[in-house]
Amino acid sequence: MSDAGVAERLPLEGFTVGVTAERRAEELGALLARRGAEVVHAPALRVVPLADDRELRDATEGLVARPPDIVVASTAVGFRGWIEAAEGWGAGGALLETLGGARLLTRGPKVKGAVRAAGLREEWSPHSESMAEVLERLLAEGVDGRRVAVQLHGEPVPGFAEALRAGGAEVVAVPVYRWLPPADLAPVDRLLDLTLRRGVDALTFTSAPAAASLLRRAEARGQLSSLVGTLADGVLPVCVGPVAAQPLQALGVEPVRPERFRLGPMVQRVCEELPARARVLPVAGHQVQIRGHAVLVDGELRPVPPAGMALLRALARRPGRVVGRAALLRALPGAARHEHAVETATARLRTALGAPELIQTVVKRGYRLALDPLAAGADEGEGPA
Repeated sequence: MSDAGVAERLPLEGFTVGVTAERRAEELGALLARRGAEVVHAPALRVVPLADDRELRDATEGLVARPPDIVVASTAVGFRGWIEAAEGWGAGGALLETLGGARLLTRGPKVKGAVRAAGLREEWSPHSESMAEVLERLLAEGVDGRRVAVQLHGEPVPGFAEALRAGGAEVVAVPVYRWLPPADLAPVDRLLDLTLRRGVDALTFTSAPAAASLLRRAEARGQLSSLVGTLADGVLPVCVGPVAAQPLQALGVEPVRPERFRLGPMVQRVCEELPARARVLPVAGHQVQIRGHAVLVDGELRPVPPAGMALLRALARRPGRVVGRAALLRALPGAARHEHAVETATARLRTALGAPELIQTVVKRGYRLALDPLAAGADEGEGPA
């Protein structure tokens, strides 16, 4: 039997992916959906509009009044937004003149492009796109007595300003795109609940503030330890880059991330990781791959209701062996209390799969996934129910 049918599917068909981004969420959701994913979007934060941000305006006016010696630009979108906001306040020309008179360091090629588009020229940019390397260079050169402006993007880079101050610098934080919790917490609460029920297969983060905000919300609801456990073993956490991963890593969760810190490579990692986690089982002469909310049976996608999927996962943990009705009853979502619920869910599961022979009834004992006897690792013993 060929597995070509499985390979021809869109890579994320049958999987559900959570998106926590506020900015570029539509773009990320479209990339995932085009690859077959069902997307659940719940922004974990909101952006303070630049034109209305008093903190940014005060920092800008302070730099124009007392120009910095060094300016660190961390993100392209943040740098462009800063210039545009200053232009809206009538201070665009003064800000560009101020920046042009300072040593300008940029974190990577995208922000370098934004700087040059503004008619400015950077002095240096690291190959690693790492703020840590920028900090290392500044400290090696010496910053004692220097006035250093650091363009932030959301939350400050941990330890960056503190290290500069310890080196004797006067640091001016430029809070471009400050992020706050979402005005409506209901969507993020629903996403948290869905994640804890493992109703999503992956959870994506495009910024450290989004990850930190979701973790704070989980903590406020008394769900932080459960969320950490779910992300450590179950739901796949995916971050666009190392900075976005830091809040999760601080709690012992190691997310996957692409080699290139962009949305496209990030989505590609999801396309690689999720199907790889869903092993193909030879069952009753068919090839079966259990995905998030659907099953591939000989390459055909078969949507399965939540109760049926819970039963199938319980059976797949011990393929070829009997699982008793009591154990299956405990696996069912909700408050099912009678073993008749197992029989009903099994009947619906067989219908959904379109191949009733995949699930065998073992009289007076329970059910089993009919693993092909010649399959590698198949166990013909029935084991404890």
